[in-house]
Amino acid sequence: MKITDLKPKMVWNYFHEVTQVPRPSKKEGKIIQYLEAFAQKHHIAIKKDEVGNILMTKPATPGMEDRPTVILQSHMDMVCEKNSDKKFDFDNDPIETVVDGDWLRANGTTLGADNGIGMAAELALLASNDIEHGPIECLFTVDEETGLTGAKALQEGFMTGDILLNLDSEDEGELFIGCAGGKDTQAVFHYKPEAVPSDMLYFRIDIKGLNGGHSGGEIHKGLGNANKILVRFLFLLKKNYAFALCEIDGGNLRNAIAREAYAVIGIKSSDKEAVRVLLNTFTADVENELKHADPNVRITMESADKPAQQVDEITTEKLIYAMHACLHGVIAMSHDLEGLVETSTNLASVKMKEGNAIVVGTSQRSSIESSKIAIANTVASVFLLAGADVSHGDGYPGWSPNPDSKILKVAADAYKRLFNKEPKIMAIHAGLECGLFLEKHPHLDMISFGPTLRDVHSPSERIQIDTVDLWWRHLIETLKSIPAK
Repeated sequence: MKITDLKPKMVWNYFHEVTQVPRPSKKEGKIIQYLEAFAQKHHIAIKKDEVGNILMTKPATPGMEDRPTVILQSHMDMVCEKNSDKKFDFDNDPIETVVDGDWLRANGTTLGADNGIGMAAELALLASNDIEHGPIECLFTVDEETGLTGAKALQEGFMTGDILLNLDSEDEGELFIGCAGGKDTQAVFHYKPEAVPSDMLYFRIDIKGLNGGHSGGEIHKGLGNANKILVRFLFLLKKNYAFALCEIDGGNLRNAIAREAYAVIGIKSSDKEAVRVLLNTFTADVENELKHADPNVRITMESADKPAQQVDEITTEKLIYAMHACLHGVIAMSHDLEGLVETSTNLASVKMKEGNAIVVGTSQRSSIESSKIAIANTVASVFLLAGADVSHGDGYPGWSPNPDSKILKVAADAYKRLFNKEPKIMAIHAGLECGLFLEKHPHLDMISFGPTLRDVHSPSERIQIDTVDLWWRHLIETLKSIPAK
């Protein structure tokens, strides 16, 4: 079975088309061209703003002209993550989809169902001629995954509706009415490159096999973080043996839990066997800790060529201590909504850059603005104490729940009518663009909903096939049920 054999056929066909168009964050040019061609083919009104956000409009179907205008919204870009052994160019290659039992996944890369499936639903609505709805505006934003810059740049008047349906959630049967705000914290260590000792043996330590995942939606699962695991071992190594740090690299994106990390180190030949024993013991401990959450973790130590240089000892020490001390994971749970993560932080990446710099990237989230600032400052303090240069991104606001939302009641009633059960009313710890929309359009009445996705922001990303039909039916019923103005 192929993706184009799945039902509802129109939605899956458009999702297939979307997967064939490269769309990394900040490189949405090709998907914008696709959307423009779609609008031209179907004679749909379209406009584009300065940053590349697209808005398509479609009039009401006959008899629905008195309904309020509804905005349907998704983002164009996708997280680009792949397994280390997968040869893939996200700038040019189409995603290879695989029907795997009840799920659709990609072959060794992220699938891009976050948020390509939302795009597909909007395109299916725009192209259809047999779905009842009032006036609709379909908004496709750029660069949600690396800064929400598309939503931030939206100008007043670009969209006109009073109701917004965000199609970027990941649990069918759940209606989301709130989300966390976020902020990035970056630390830069400036090191002095030094010649490597000639009397050392060199090895590469790799952390692999972790699931990774969304640093908001899956931060509560206790998944392994490759950066934390790596610096834990380097900390133990430093306590017991002299070594040279020559390379370090881990993670990629601020909103993904690091799946892989490595370091190239030099050790004295006389310490080789003892270091292997230390690593074996450490590996057994980590495997035991992660046997439920991340059972495929692998830690290896392989011989490496002699590097050209090493990081000076003082910077090595400060980097290891600071990364070891940096918090990662859930900081607080909500007292307002049971089971909701309130505040968290993600030790996202460590990269060696030109100019003898080592850059550590982190991200913080909270549904309480003051707590978001506090945890960002806590992370900053760790790196400031280590002498790093620290900066914060602009961040984005959270979306405060409105349990009295009119569109929430319409959508909840529609769900119960269709499936004879109540949907769950939830808030989400991941960031959505809704908070930014609300800042500029405080009159908006919003909910977010979608089919079931798992392990987004990782190569294990997958979408549960049958939930797409359930979600699509619910979306259609909700649009049909919105009362007249």
